Amino acid sequence: MHMSIVGITMGCPAGIGPEIILRHALRTDSSTSPTPVILGDLGVLARCAAELSLDVALSPWLPGTPLPVGALPVIELSRLPARDLRWGTPTIATATAMAGYIEEGVRLTRAGILDAIATCPISKAALQAAGYSYPGHTEMLAALTGTPKVAMMLAGTRLRVTLVTIHCPLGEVPARLTTAAVLRLIRMTQGSLRRDFALPQPRIAVAGLNPHAGENGLFGDEEGTIIQPAVQQARLDGIRVEGPFPPDTVFFKAASGLYDAVVCMYHDQGLIPFKLLHFSDGVNVTLGLPLVRTSVDHGTAYDIAGRGVADASSLTAAVDLAAAISANRTRFDQRP
Repeated sequence: MHMSIVGITMGCPAGIGPEIILRHALRTDSSTSPTPVILGDLGVLARCAAELSLDVALSPWLPGTPLPVGALPVIELSRLPARDLRWGTPTIATATAMAGYIEEGVRLTRAGILDAIATCPISKAALQAAGYSYPGHTEMLAALTGTPKVAMMLAGTRLRVTLVTIHCPLGEVPARLTTAAVLRLIRMTQGSLRRDFALPQPRIAVAGLNPHAGENGLFGDEEGTIIQPAVQQARLDGIRVEGPFPPDTVFFKAASGLYDAVVCMYHDQGLIPFKLLHFSDGVNVTLGLPLVRTSVDHGTAYDIAGRGVADASSLTAAVDLAAAISANRTRFDQRP
């Protein structure tokens, strides 16, 4: 039986990425869990392990050589002066290293050396300070893979949400919504639920933009002019989709098992209910990429970096889901 190899990018070296990687290694059974390969900095990981008394054996690893037994394999992509690193304080050097981990993760996954990547959190501000123009991970991965259209899904055991608009000011959301964009996301959501989550007939709900889904135009007309036409076309395409529903009720319905995912109009509309249910174990999945990428559903947490209190639950969930999606895609693509 093939045990999936999941590359874990270390994220910002000054954040909680190193700690949650080590805690993930301590909490998982190597005989039954996906095989982790760390793309990061061995010195930083070793310092973190020593300071927090986390008994994890680390071993440098080169792709193409046998994986070490009884140690966490680390592809050494940076050699930062670990002793001088200040937890919670990113620098241009840590940001440059952080970007390099992602770039190499994409390369190795596309080359078939890794089955998937699970990414630890990065600092968007540090990324841009280092000269990268991407708003975040998702946009960077899209550029690195030459993917014109990607989408963000947040996945948990009770709720999955996808977002039509992501990182933009709330005031810009109505102007960015189009029937084509909503329809595209409905189709991408359905495709992911079938291929990545092995749901042959997924049920999708679509949230409205306005209170009460517009109340027949009283509180806004985007539901009737933009969202409803997309839902109607998707239904004509054979997709099991309903809506637009009032945003204050649709997430309860989905979390109760009536729907497999909710298509949301903007970032916080989906992430607030999702994080209420899955604050510790939520997973970010990037749809549309030619590779499997999951991520923790939290930030760098600079305020607690190096203090020994970080929770690795989201990383463990991200690694497990990356392996599951990789296996599901293989089975889906091999169907007669």
